[in-house]
This record gives sequence, C-alpha cells and structure tokens, in this order.
Amino acid sequence: MQYEEILKQLESLSNPEAIAGMARFGINSNNTYGVSVPALRKMARETGKDHTLAQQLWSSGIHEARMLAGMIDEPEKVTGEQMESWAADFDSWDVCDQVCSNLFDKTEFAYQKAHEWSSRKEEFIKRAGFVLMAALSVHDKRAGDEKFLEFLPMIKREAADDRNFVKKAANWALRQIGKRNLNLNRAAIETAKEIQRIDSKAARWIASDALRELTDEKTRKRVRG
Repeated sequence: MQYEEILKQLESLSNPEAIAGMARFGINSNNTYGVSVPALRKMARETGKDHTLAQQLWSSGIHEARMLAGMIDEPEKVTGEQMESWAADFDSWDVCDQVCSNLFDKTEFAYQKAHEWSSRKEEFIKRAGFVLMAALSVHDKRAGDEKFLEFLPMIKREAADDRNFVKKAANWALRQIGKRNLNLNRAAIETAKEIQRIDSKAARWIASDALRELTDEKTRKRVRG
C-alpha cells in the first residue's frame, strides 16, 4: 500500500465523533481523522515495514499518518537525527507514546535518548524520555537491572514538573521499572518514597500513585515469581 492510497484510506475511515471526543482525553485534534489505533495496526500489518514510506507519512503532518509511520518504520534504519526531528514535531501525547513504544524503543539510540530527553524543557520531548523508559522496561527483556537503576534518579530529579503530560509519563516510567523484577521493585519503591518527600504537589502524586501499585500484593507476587 503506497502513500496516496494510505492517505485516502485514512480519510475514508474518518470519524467525526471520535475527533470531537479526542479533546476530552487531551489529544490534539488538528490534522486528524479520528481513526482508531486498532485500525491503524491493521493497516500497518497490511503495509509491512517500509522506512521510506514512513518518512513520507510523517511529513504529511496528519495525526494518524504519523502514528502509522511509527508502526511501519524499520528501527535499524532510524538515525539519532530522525529521532530528534520527529520528537520536535510531537504535538500530542498519543503520537508521542505510539512512536516511542512502537519504534524508538527498538532503536540503538533508545537508552541515550531516554537519558537526554528526560531533562529537556519541551513538554512532549520530555514526556518522550519517560515514555521510552516505560517502554524499555516492558520490551527490552534482555537488559540488565543497571540500565533501569540509572533511570530512577532522573525520574526523581524531574518529579516536581507539574505539567500533566510530563508527570504522568514520569509516574508511568517509575511503575513499569518497579514491575520488572523484585530487585527493581524494591529500588522503585525506595525512589518513590524519596520523591514523596519533595515539596511539590506533582511529586507527591507521582509517588503516592506509584507506591499504591508497586506495594500492591498482586504486583509483589508477580515480581517475586
């Protein structure tokens, strides 16, 4: 399936009701058709991996075309420059999250960008740093604990950032790291307790929400297993 065909198909799947509802979830509804993620995943399977097509789709500026680009791009062909360029274009949390967890976390630059972006000023680039941490915690099964232990001080450092899309991603990263195994669960709980002592409403929310899940008996049982 080629570029023009894909844009036509996206337009044919346009859902005005979905577009109207996106704003309620904090999703940018500019240049969007309201196509669901499952429908995009189906299109991605039909299209197959295609680095060049992914670049074209990204350049269209269309919300769903950009999410689809992240699903069909080839991680081994993605450069650090491309990651910086796409991250600078992030204007909605869902595009940020889809691209980070479908593509960026599978590139050779994933850990480097998680480190770098977590201290950036721009809201969605900073969010992308924490989303990468969360996605790597789930997807990189072979990585050692030390890679994730390095993330914890970064989460603590930025915990007072009260911007909604940043604090939610920092919380997500902390919870995913703490659900990886028993050792990381203990370390994440300790970090959450340190964050709880920061004089910041955002930090207290990040910590208390994470502690609720990380100390839950179901979570503890799973990480012990």
